[in-house]
Amino acid sequence: MSEKDKRPLDENPEPVGWDAITEIFDRMYPGQDNPRHFGCLIPWRLGGPDPLQGVSAYDGGDYFHFVTYGLSDLYEKEGTDPEYSGYGLEFTMKLRKEGMGDEIQEQQCIVGIFNDLARLTFENGEQFFPDEYIYTGQELGFDRNQNSKLTGFVTTLDEAGTIETPNGKVDFVKLIGATDAELKAIMDGKLRVRELIEKIGDITDYTRDSVV
Repeated sequence: MSEKDKRPLDENPEPVGWDAITEIFDRMYPGQDNPRHFGCLIPWRLGGPDPLQGVSAYDGGDYFHFVTYGLSDLYEKEGTDPEYSGYGLEFTMKLRKEGMGDEIQEQQCIVGIFNDLARLTFENGEQFFPDEYIYTGQELGFDRNQNSKLTGFVTTLDEAGTIETPNGKVDFVKLIGATDAELKAIMDGKLRVRELIEKIGDITDYTRDSVV
């Protein structure tokens, strides 16, 4: 993905799902009606490599709050579930600014992670829900320079919650960076996802140490 205009050029049909996502985040971050946005160059349906049509990064002061566009139906209703829009979710993440290297490159790295996960959904039908873990098996950090101890994720429902769009419901599933040791403790039944989140909070922090 590359940084470009927030709205895709083709606005026919109306982007009712896209606008519903933007509306909730614009309300959460008043005055940021033009957040940094990363849009795909070649849409997935035209053979492009990125399933997501875009990712916006809102400035929360000490962190950036990312939200994806593309796992839900952004234009007309395409999904078969009468209750939910598309796959029924969009990813979010709050990334602490401290510990980031080059800001744009680090944000592009996060966009790449979102697309990797979305690709699992588009190609394999894998679903992501709150209060789960995502174990990658990698030992190095997922930050661009691989300096952090965060290798995977736990998930929770973002404060944006669940919204109703003309195409159905959308859950905002927040990814929170977790260490290999923390994820293994969850997998071994020694720690619950909610317990870990209570310990580490909901902000992905490259500078933190493992809590287990």
